[in-house]
Amino acid sequence: MYATNYHRASSLSEAEQMLAAAEEGKLLSGGQTLIPTMKQRLAAPTDVVDLRHVAELKGISVSGGVVKIGAGTTHAEVAGSADIQSACPALAGLASHIGDPHVRHMGTIGGSIANNDPAADYPSAMLALNATIHTNKREIAADDFFVGMFETALGDDEIVTAVSFEAPDSAAYQKFPNPASRYAMAGVFVAKKGGTVRVGVTGAGSDGVYRASDMEQALSGSFSPDALDGVSVDPGGMLSDIHGTAEYRAHLVKVMAKRAVAAA
Repeated sequence: MYATNYHRASSLSEAEQMLAAAEEGKLLSGGQTLIPTMKQRLAAPTDVVDLRHVAELKGISVSGGVVKIGAGTTHAEVAGSADIQSACPALAGLASHIGDPHVRHMGTIGGSIANNDPAADYPSAMLALNATIHTNKREIAADDFFVGMFETALGDDEIVTAVSFEAPDSAAYQKFPNPASRYAMAGVFVAKKGGTVRVGVTGAGSDGVYRASDMEQALSGSFSPDALDGVSVDPGGMLSDIHGTAEYRAHLVKVMAKRAVAAA
């Protein structure tokens, strides 16, 4: 690891000041990606601003059917929240299967979506739930937030503060995890609200998380696994690596989607 300056922010405004003063600063929320990357010398920020002790970024609320989760809320807290389990059990279930207990008690929802790993679980949920990403400067629709592999619409001085969404009528998440890393080789989050169905896919797309519009159209007509029988997934848009070919991942996407609809 290269030398870096560590800063522990106690408030959002203090974090903003620390980030602005840094030559090349990075935000630390859970550290599950940043710290290993720094240890391998793949990242060398001059300054690290720790957000883990900023109370403004923590907490879960459900009011009038709208769920709001602070960016500093850990996966374990999302998984164990009675409010989330009641309003959107699919999201609680998703969080309960991220990594291992250590990761779940350190990693945060804000850190996950800001990093936008192509195999992370939360981005698919944010797309399917039509979530809003709140930052210290603005609000961004999930459809506009995720713009490519490891890329988001965040500016250099923006900090994710929370996510919010309307509780769905029904939803479910199913993933096929890599047996070693537990990252999704294909994960599909399906959410139905009124007459609208949204499908978010992670772990499989060559450009990161995406919405499966063909599946959404089919499920809007009939919300059942059988409605997906006639939908094909193009391997040309899939990742291909040592863990699975593009054709294999395309197959997994359809299988996980049908399982998610059955679970919902």
